[in-house]
Amino acid sequence: MPIEKTEKIWMDGDFVAWDDANVHILTHALHYGTGVFEGIRAYEAKDGTAVFRLTDHMRRLAKSAKAIHVPLGYSVEALVEAAKETMRVNRLPAGYIRPLVYVAYGEMGLNPLPNPVGVSIAVWPWGTYLGEEGLASGVRVKTSSLRRIAVDALSPQVKATANYLSSALAKVEAVKAGYDEALFLNPDGTLCEGPGENVFLVRDGVLLTPPPAKAGLPGITRDSIVVIARDLGYEVVERDLVPADAYYADEAFFTGTAAELTPIRELDDREIGEPGPVTKKLQETFFAAVRGEVESYREWNEYV
Repeated sequence: MPIEKTEKIWMDGDFVAWDDANVHILTHALHYGTGVFEGIRAYEAKDGTAVFRLTDHMRRLAKSAKAIHVPLGYSVEALVEAAKETMRVNRLPAGYIRPLVYVAYGEMGLNPLPNPVGVSIAVWPWGTYLGEEGLASGVRVKTSSLRRIAVDALSPQVKATANYLSSALAKVEAVKAGYDEALFLNPDGTLCEGPGENVFLVRDGVLLTPPPAKAGLPGITRDSIVVIARDLGYEVVERDLVPADAYYADEAFFTGTAAELTPIRELDDREIGEPGPVTKKLQETFFAAVRGEVESYREWNEYV
């Protein structure tokens, strides 16, 4: 999906013009993947522009930076305000927010510790990641030939830039084979996540999803859907799942900031079907929540 330019990008405390937001070609993160990032959405809510769970996203960014020994240099509160101000400066009523923390230009070599650290926040308009048709009718998914990164390698629970090379390769493999998206298995063969999404199954009205240790990134949208589902009276079970569990599911869907809540209608040429009643109810409630229309979830809406 092409990026639509906005006017300004926040870089290390200052706003710079979109086309001037550049880094040196010898930036450490460009060579070694030494960076962390977030994907955040802002919605047009009934009381103005609301960023969905902004503070939670910035907390996760700080944890990711700590996990890879990158000093962030800004408090969570400062980054929250910087993101809001970037939305204001660009006069966006809704859009996507991309904070990036990266080891910058200084010394070359594997050790990142002597180098300075850069922090930036960009915002732009962004539509549905897997397409409006996918959001409405579901997407076709292929189990990737690549396994998800093992937790004792580059932990998939850290939102590090280096981790997303496998996600990019899985996406390319799926698209080249004629599918919309990929699905990762863990090294032990259990279901993990999509390249940028968590995964849920529905069977006999019960939601099934991999447990946190097996679910890849601890998704903020995933957590929101678990809360919503339980509030609606659905049972949510976190347990190991295998591909056959997905093949036998009554419904299935992805969750994520980019994907929001996107149904899965087919996996590995096995038809799961059109979005079912549970998926539709969760979708309806989630989108009402992000628009500030559900009082019990108002704390998730951080207004610009």
